[in-house]
Amino acid sequence: MLRYAAAGLVLVLFAVFAGGLTDGPASLYAINEESEKQYIKWVDFTVPYSVLKETLYLDIKSYGKEVKLNWIELLAYLAAKYGGNFKRYRKSDLDAVVKKLNEGQAMEQIADGMKYYDYYLEAYTAVLGGFVGEFEIEAEDPDNPGRKKYVKKYGLKAFSPIAKGYSFGHYDDFGDSRSYGFRRRHLGNDLLGSVGTPIIAVETGKIEAMGWNRYGGWRIGIRSLDGKRYYYYAHLRKNHPFNNSLAEGDIVTAGDVIGYMGMTGYSTKENVNNIKTPHLHFGMQLIFDESQKDGVNQIWIDVYHIVKLLQLNKSAVRKDPERNDYFRVYNMIDPIVPD
Repeated sequence: MLRYAAAGLVLVLFAVFAGGLTDGPASLYAINEESEKQYIKWVDFTVPYSVLKETLYLDIKSYGKEVKLNWIELLAYLAAKYGGNFKRYRKSDLDAVVKKLNEGQAMEQIADGMKYYDYYLEAYTAVLGGFVGEFEIEAEDPDNPGRKKYVKKYGLKAFSPIAKGYSFGHYDDFGDSRSYGFRRRHLGNDLLGSVGTPIIAVETGKIEAMGWNRYGGWRIGIRSLDGKRYYYYAHLRKNHPFNNSLAEGDIVTAGDVIGYMGMTGYSTKENVNNIKTPHLHFGMQLIFDESQKDGVNQIWIDVYHIVKLLQLNKSAVRKDPERNDYFRVYNMIDPIVPD
């Protein structure tokens, strides 16, 4: 299964980008001819790290209080106000809407009449819907040295794709040119590091793809349990790309070790290092309708600022020499996992 963009896909995505929001909300949707259901056909996620972080903290800080703020609703409101152009962002706009919410107004009331609010709420929920919530995670037990206990928490439950204690570099390379096989745009973020760096599941989900791809080399694809996000981790290590405990169809929990950074790819032959620099290609595809999953109308978003945000939550790992694999130190219980 080809999980990298085809030439037609690139043309579709970037042609739509040029159109912006000038044609009204209807231009952002398509119709499934079989089900006759409307679905979003385009998302350009441009929220900067600073705004993601600020709204995230407002959400977490308000947990358990009389007025619970929702960071996705706040972001959707700001996006609707700015037409998606966050270069226009002013903190005073965020402060003003938070003040109204804390005074008892509902977001539906505040956003009433904003043409694109519903679109941005659905789109941004598809991007960030699995990032924040309640969970239980192991921590050191102060009353029993050397033992752990589960602690209930609310907050960021998505993890950095790079394990704690391992460094990497990246820049916003979304849309850069790529030429292997055919000329196309880069639809992810390359995280440059060292061969063997443990790669982490960003979100709880089901492994849908696990194997070789001529472009991505050894790669693994994980679908969020709500079906909206497909995480693509590519160019994994030669000879030992994946955690040996995993198989296609397994459910992994956010923070689990899923594989190791490498240099594989750009080859029709399996297990070949044809990438010059060790790195993880990390991508996120949004799926509003199953016709988008493998067709020419795929939606891949710029995850650069999301990767920066995820540095706030890193998974500590350690090696099990008997199993020759790395595993997380602190297990997590994610309530979205079915019993």
